[in-house]
Amino acid sequence: MSNDEAKPLPPMPAFYPHPPSDVGQLIQTHPPNIAYIQYDISLEPKYLPQMRALIAKDLSEPYSIYVYRYFLYQWPELCFFAIDTSTDDYALVAVVICKLERHRGGPMRGYIAMLATRNAYRGQGLAKTLVSKAIDLMILKDADEIALETEETNLAAMKLYESLGFLRSKKLHRYYLNGSSAYRLLLYLKPGVASIPLDDFYDPYGCGDLPPSAQDDPRYLHGREDNDDLFSQGII
Repeated sequence: MSNDEAKPLPPMPAFYPHPPSDVGQLIQTHPPNIAYIQYDISLEPKYLPQMRALIAKDLSEPYSIYVYRYFLYQWPELCFFAIDTSTDDYALVAVVICKLERHRGGPMRGYIAMLATRNAYRGQGLAKTLVSKAIDLMILKDADEIALETEETNLAAMKLYESLGFLRSKKLHRYYLNGSSAYRLLLYLKPGVASIPLDDFYDPYGCGDLPPSAQDDPRYLHGREDNDDLFSQGII
């Protein structure tokens, strides 16, 4: 089959029929041969192994299969990925994985858990477009704010998120399991969100300051002796 012949894409769900926000309209890019796909559980056999391989290569956290399923089984619609349609197997080249739930009984908080792009595909706006699609859908779902963490040394990621309006909220010392520190970034979507009171009952051990990889780590289930390591330093 020549490159000029159209290849049928594997069966996959359509994107949510929602109007794009101003953010999405401003930054979405569509390089040649790139298609953006919204995740569905039916795609797990083909694309979950590719997601894990890409994220394991780019990110420092050791995410188990249970962490991926924690996000993908509950919020599959908040995972978007890019594929290269010029490859024989429609290879996955970038991915964002998110969730959306009420934060400690307060604001409806979106959370960007993982974002990765293959080296050869960087600089084309894929990551920014995927994050934009996630933001658009969270807005549609009435999110109040969106949060994420990134390593303090990952200047490219911070530049990307800050260009979308995210603000540095906290510095999290020794946040990741490898001992690296991180910044928490927040994007406020509605006026007055920062003043919504939180209920500590929803997070008695400070689990809101734990990385996604801790979802299935027994060290974090009932508090930690060294929990002081996770105390965060407010910035704004």
